[in-house]
Amino acid sequence: MFGLMVRFTCKNEESAAQFDALVSRTGELIKENEPGTLVYAVHRVDGRPLERIFYELYRDKDAFETHESQDYVRTFLDQRDLYLADVQVDRLDLMSGKGIDVER
Repeated sequence: MFGLMVRFTCKNEESAAQFDALVSRTGELIKENEPGTLVYAVHRVDGRPLERIFYELYRDKDAFETHESQDYVRTFLDQRDLYLADVQVDRLDLMSGKGIDVER
């Protein structure tokens, strides 16, 4: 399995609302079209209204590459910078977890 944890910081409240709308549109398409995307969770950060955390878990790196190549993901990546002040990405190697069948 392959995962990401991404922290997005929006420019301001208006940008956060527009970013959330972009995320919602993109998320629906991910749900409909990506069986290799196992988890795609978006979180607001308590006490930090301009921050969002994405937790993404893919079957493998090929599933991640498939995700990244989708037109709607490319659109998200192209448009997100209009709303963001900062992006931090951590690539994750899943070791264990509840609800996740970890193959070794």
